[in-house]
Amino acid sequence: MGARRDGRPRPPAERRTMMTATAVTDADLRQGQTKNLVLALWAFAISFWAWNMVAPLGVRYTEEMGLTATQKSLLVATPVLVGSVGRIPVGALTDKFGGRVMFTVLMLLSVPFVLLVAVAGNAKSYGLMILFGFFLGIAGTTFATGIPFVNAWFEQSRRGFATGVFGAGMGGTALSAFFTPRFVKWFGYTTTHVIIAVALVLTAALVWSAAKDSPRWKPATEPVVPKLVAAAKLGITWQMAFLYAVAFGGFVAFSTYLPTYLKDVYEFDLTGAGSRTAGFAIAAVIARPVGGILSDRIGARTVAAISFAGATVMALVETTVPPPELLAGLTFVVLALFLGLGTGAIFAWVADQAPPERVGSVTGIVGAAGGLGGYFPPLVMGATYDAVAHRYTVGLVLLAIVAAIAFLYTLFGIRRRVAVATA
Repeated sequence: MGARRDGRPRPPAERRTMMTATAVTDADLRQGQTKNLVLALWAFAISFWAWNMVAPLGVRYTEEMGLTATQKSLLVATPVLVGSVGRIPVGALTDKFGGRVMFTVLMLLSVPFVLLVAVAGNAKSYGLMILFGFFLGIAGTTFATGIPFVNAWFEQSRRGFATGVFGAGMGGTALSAFFTPRFVKWFGYTTTHVIIAVALVLTAALVWSAAKDSPRWKPATEPVVPKLVAAAKLGITWQMAFLYAVAFGGFVAFSTYLPTYLKDVYEFDLTGAGSRTAGFAIAAVIARPVGGILSDRIGARTVAAISFAGATVMALVETTVPPPELLAGLTFVVLALFLGLGTGAIFAWVADQAPPERVGSVTGIVGAAGGLGGYFPPLVMGATYDAVAHRYTVGLVLLAIVAAIAFLYTLFGIRRRVAVATA
């Protein structure tokens, strides 16, 4: 602070200005941390509820439209696609425009597609469901806005905690799995979609009026494409992208496909399958901030390794088709806990390793990889389903193999300290 980069000392007035700015920034951070973290968490949860509107009703759509297992898998996986790939530009745009603006815009853009999904469902049109479900994925891109938004509000030593708590907003999938089938039963199919659309509008208004970007955040001035290219040249980006594709991808895959899995294997009805899927999602949601907090204390690498080792074991256990309720439920809950720990650890790793000015762009790419990791498994599960034995053995074994590879890569494939020099 006492000298410029060229070595010349700063004038006293300039030093006083910098000290005052720093003091104000620290005070603003303390005052705004909790409020903005809570607002981001809520916005993320509501967005994820909207993003997951199709999957909890997948059994209904299958029966009404006479879908095959592959068609059903494609239907529930389609919103994941845009929600994944769309995170790449959204992360870079968040660096440019800030979290407050991007949260508001993304939620409002999601509203018409929530309503159009209801139109397609009432028309029993599979083609329209695929089309509107594709654009419903916009709601899933808010993740790439929230990570850099909350990251800027917290000091380095608490970013694992902050990103972990924010990431608990993925519990919106649990809310959707539990409440969406019940809302349809209580209020009707169309009204359910209207309720979620209104919730998105109200949340957008709340964020616009009450949220604030961190005083540490400064708008990126460089164009979006070069910024993404620079982030893509960082080693940490692709290392974390692979790990997140396994951890978060596993969570998304089960959150979207578990209602179908439970009906096919255990013959639960729509509401029963939704309730159990909500339990799976809640377990992962609880574990995510725990993973972030533990990463602050014992290191993200250690927590991620524990996550992948546990997921490998539990996937293999599930291939034995444990009997309901206790053993099957316990197997899925423990699997969710391990996956949740991993999602929290990986973004604590990102917050620690990524250059501050690249956090949004890196988050976008890593988040996209996580979403894509959740897009393909439902398709694989549908394609490998054994209709005679009513089992998904092949899909679960593939999950165990991929998780084991991620475990080994976490321990031996990533250097102890990855250079974060920007391109």
